[in-house]
Amino acid sequence: MNVPIARLYTFLLILFAILVYFTSKWAVFDAESLEDKVQNRRPLIEEQQVPRGTITTSDGVLVAESHPQGGGPRPVYVRTYPEDDPTVFGNPIGYSFVEQGRTGIEQSENDILAGEQNEFASILDQIRDVPQVGGDLTITLDAQAQRLAVQQLQSAIASTAGAAGFGGSVVAIEPDTGAVRVAASVPGFDPNQIADATSVADIKGLFFRATQGTYQPGSTMKVVTAAAALDSGEFTPDSMLSGRTGIEIGGVRLENAGGETFGEIDFDFALTHSVNTYFAQVGEQLGTETMFEYMDRFGFNAIPELDFPSDQMDESGVYDSDGSLLDESDAIDIGRVAIGQERLLVTPLQMAEVVAAIGNDGTLMQPTFLQEAKDPDGRTIEKLDPDEQSDVVSEETASQLTEMMTHVTEEGTAAGLTVGGIAFAGKTGTAEIDVEAGLNRPWFIGFAPAADPQIAVAVMLERCQGCFGGEVAGPIATQVMESLLSG
Repeated sequence: MNVPIARLYTFLLILFAILVYFTSKWAVFDAESLEDKVQNRRPLIEEQQVPRGTITTSDGVLVAESHPQGGGPRPVYVRTYPEDDPTVFGNPIGYSFVEQGRTGIEQSENDILAGEQNEFASILDQIRDVPQVGGDLTITLDAQAQRLAVQQLQSAIASTAGAAGFGGSVVAIEPDTGAVRVAASVPGFDPNQIADATSVADIKGLFFRATQGTYQPGSTMKVVTAAAALDSGEFTPDSMLSGRTGIEIGGVRLENAGGETFGEIDFDFALTHSVNTYFAQVGEQLGTETMFEYMDRFGFNAIPELDFPSDQMDESGVYDSDGSLLDESDAIDIGRVAIGQERLLVTPLQMAEVVAAIGNDGTLMQPTFLQEAKDPDGRTIEKLDPDEQSDVVSEETASQLTEMMTHVTEEGTAAGLTVGGIAFAGKTGTAEIDVEAGLNRPWFIGFAPAADPQIAVAVMLERCQGCFGGEVAGPIATQVMESLLSG
């Protein structure tokens, strides 16, 4: 073969491949992301003429609907959010308007709500001149528990020193299905106000703390450390270590909360009484590689697998000063990571997933907002189908850790909290965010009942003065659990 001709032929093939790639990139691979961009209003304008489907909570409360405006054969449909207090659902539901775009569940489930889930059927309907109609969506959120969570957060913020002007979050998940039953964020926002806003940036409360807020987890991280320690076989509930205060960790002295000091104690006692120095030693003995392996299993270091817009969710993990995630190859004080310090930041969703996995015999289910979707004719087109995300720990490890966490609520840092008189598992957390000013970030994570977990909860308040997780976040968690268990 003539060499110049062969080279020309190869060059033309490369050009053709590049042409196909870039054509496909915009038309196929990036089509969905381009469609979701606020600047791309064409799909939104087209969808104004589609009766968008309703959104209803699992207990039957209508939280989003569309109404026609204007006359003629093709009216314009405008989205409204009819709940008495739309701020309760604003963050998870989001909004859908021509000028402002879409967010939240309105964005992630847009194909169903706009009647575009079946492209072939949509084409046939266009040929037959059948008007496009959106499907109706039932979400996993429980309206009663969602309202309660918001009310309890607001009450705690208003009545706790140093909390005024800041926020909080509650996330509740069914351990065996992954159904998100509560996703509360305070302060919230009224999506009805978005339609007339000259700038979305002017609307307060858009920040969804449940999925976007990253915070120091405090001692709730000890549940992750305990899971890694027990499941790796390096420790048992009876493993003994020193619990004295002032042990050197990562080259720096580490104190127990309140300066408490203990002699040789076992793992169970250390979790029950949240002994920092014990868990920091556990973290150092496990090492960074093992700790990160189990963090990854729980869902750290990755965007959550929740059916929600990825740009409205943040990863949990150890962050560098430039905002990038660190990995096991970086210089990290793993002893302090093990107790929720160092540069570790987590979302409330992540910590709810942690306890949900333990409550589900060590298996983390993929979290979801979708309960059921029906087409305009009332036929079910999608429904909750529990999907395993990862096998985190063995059933034996989950059982051991459940018993230890039950001791926390019976005789440890969460003693005094109750969930309808039944045994439940939990872990408190109090992250110190300004030691001199006495500002803390209170947490509580847990699940109930301990013998047959039905609901897992994570509660976080951004800050308060001189407070502790068990006394501020704990009561919110137990009331939300009681509500969901009795519903």
